[in-house]
Amino acid sequence: MNLKRRLLILCGLLFCLVLLVSGCSSGGKSSSGGGSGEGKAGTRDSTPHVYVPEASGTGLLGGSPLTLDISHTDQGYLMALYDGSASRANIQITGPDGITYKYFITTPGQYVTLPLTSGSGTYTIAGYENIVDNQYASLYKETIEVTLADELLPYLYPNQYVNFSSESRAVQKASEVVKSASSDLDAVADVYHFVIEHVSYDTEKAETVPAGYLPDVDETLSTGKGICFDYAALTTAMLRSQNIPTRLEIGYSGKIYHAWISVYIEDIGWIDKLIEFTGDAWTRMDPTFASSNENNEKILKYIGDGSNYNLQYLH
Repeated sequence: MNLKRRLLILCGLLFCLVLLVSGCSSGGKSSSGGGSGEGKAGTRDSTPHVYVPEASGTGLLGGSPLTLDISHTDQGYLMALYDGSASRANIQITGPDGITYKYFITTPGQYVTLPLTSGSGTYTIAGYENIVDNQYASLYKETIEVTLADELLPYLYPNQYVNFSSESRAVQKASEVVKSASSDLDAVADVYHFVIEHVSYDTEKAETVPAGYLPDVDETLSTGKGICFDYAALTTAMLRSQNIPTRLEIGYSGKIYHAWISVYIEDIGWIDKLIEFTGDAWTRMDPTFASSNENNEKILKYIGDGSNYNLQYLH
């Protein structure tokens, strides 16, 4: 079954699990533009800082119908353009860690940003074009060397999974939400609490979402509803627009396929457990769980236990 399809179907199962437990217990280049952002302003600059991917054309792989622009791999991304007549194209990227990421392009004539999240090293990139159903024709397979200017860059740029720009409403909302912050850690807490307080789980969407679904962060913000993929993408976009490196992570939560996030704070490093500070540890920063469980003690304990999370992919 398609990776994204499994994620979206099982996300609904995760929500049911949360309800059950809760019920039992209670009855590069950039463009500049918690609480809720109310109260006096903090000392941290909340001006949006959006990194802008570019297809410069100075380095290319392949050609029509599937062209890859590798001009800025040092920034942690490449850009793909499909101009064929098939329903979709597929790009598979295998990094130095041996993990293969599969990306599908369904909108012809538009560049799509694909992240390079396996660090510096040798990447193998294969391009395919859909023929019929789930059958694909191979277009090419190439190897490139990637040397990142900074290992955090892949987690600052927008990409196909976390798609935003300086004009996105999510970017402007993030700037408002973190106005009272005096540090990046404050800003993370503000954005996190905003998302879990303003977005509710959409069970109907989880049951009807199509295969190959990609989050729309502004739609999630506007409707106030979403599935786990939407929660994680919105939170990630808001934090990245505040120049806070953020990973959208996909893997297993117990036996359930799921999405969550981790953030990087200068002088601290990557933080994986970030819901509520207890003095010596942060509980897991997983917006879907936290929004659904209303701080149920059993769920928070489950979230905080890193052994319950098995990471597979980073975006």
